[in-house]
Amino acid sequence: MVGRTTNPPQLERTRVPTVLSAFITLLNDRLGETIVFPLLPFLLERFSTSGSTLGLLAGTYAISQFAVAPLIGALSDRFGRKPIIITCVTGSVIGLCMFAITVTINWNNFLPAWAISLPLILLFLARVIDGISGGTAATATAVLADISTPENRAKTFGLIGVAFGLGFLLGPGLGTTLAKYSVTLPVWVATLFATANLALVIWILPETHPKPARSALPRKRELNPFSQLKLVFTNPLLRQLCLAFFIFFMAFNGFTAVLVLYLKQAFSWTPELSSLTFVVVGLVAMVVQGGLIGPLVNKFGEWRLTLVGIGFVMAGCLLLPLAKQETAIPMVFSAVAVLALGTGLVTPCLRALVSKRLTAAGQGTILGSLQGLQSLGTFIGATAAGFSYDLLGQRSPFFGTTFLLIIVISLITRSSKKNREPQEI
Repeated sequence: MVGRTTNPPQLERTRVPTVLSAFITLLNDRLGETIVFPLLPFLLERFSTSGSTLGLLAGTYAISQFAVAPLIGALSDRFGRKPIIITCVTGSVIGLCMFAITVTINWNNFLPAWAISLPLILLFLARVIDGISGGTAATATAVLADISTPENRAKTFGLIGVAFGLGFLLGPGLGTTLAKYSVTLPVWVATLFATANLALVIWILPETHPKPARSALPRKRELNPFSQLKLVFTNPLLRQLCLAFFIFFMAFNGFTAVLVLYLKQAFSWTPELSSLTFVVVGLVAMVVQGGLIGPLVNKFGEWRLTLVGIGFVMAGCLLLPLAKQETAIPMVFSAVAVLALGTGLVTPCLRALVSKRLTAAGQGTILGSLQGLQSLGTFIGATAAGFSYDLLGQRSPFFGTTFLLIIVISLITRSSKKNREPQEI
């Protein structure tokens, strides 16, 4: 999805509006999720209190994004970045607005008994629309690649990490502040931000992928998201590491999906207090990935840091079910800080371990497939954790995550013994 760079005069004239549009689009992609996600159990409580419904709703966005990601990338290569970003952000506005309207309306005033499930159907539809519009991040990344030279591409791509880190910090922070007035207000704010993002890309974003650089649409088979995943599981050098990556995100994002529901039902936490846990996660993750990860990798290496990080995640998972009503606040906030520290170590290090086993020719394809694995793992993990919450008890997802992480450690340890020479794909 990387096009030719523009000539220098044009690059200078369009760089500021292009970078601004791409940055706001990346920020909007994160804010739409991080504002709403911590509040889902509170927004859902009028319609359902089950963990299975919450897990399915949390996973719907991820599986929708997984299904269309290859198509959106191909469309931006064929028709240009701007029309695809406009389409995706429009879908995000529609999905968020539908979600906001659904959770705001008092359906009991006029809904007949036979249509009692309509609000839930609308919520799932809103998440599907928002999910299939989730190609904004990938296309915005392609925009930044289009306007970058090989020499400054790494610096330009640093904006991606800044936008994602800022979104993870601001989203829960806004949710915490606004939920004091109304639990539905944060969803409306997310909708307004997405609308502002849409206006920005329509008015000031130039097209960065010129017609001579565009490519034809690939065959249908190449747009199948599962066909791309075959690459990582048919390569013996990558198979165990990528399976570990998949199981890690299935486990972590699974129990995260039901965490707020657990805090709400086990300790009667408010929306503000629950959202605050995600603020802590954002702060710790920004410190670890923004400043500590480089020196730590230089000193200890990716293999050790990955295993240590998984150990931190396991410790956090085991701390959560030990919390009692009187110790809930210090125990839970300590647990999520440890979890965030662990995830901040595992995510970049595990990606780096996969990347080091590839030559330059295979980087884009395989690292793109890792994003698909993450989305698929999120859907399966969130759904499984929700059903486990209902059928096996409130604490079962935390113990299930710990068990899966033991498998991840085993896979990574076994993979470390294999030949580490880079291979072409």
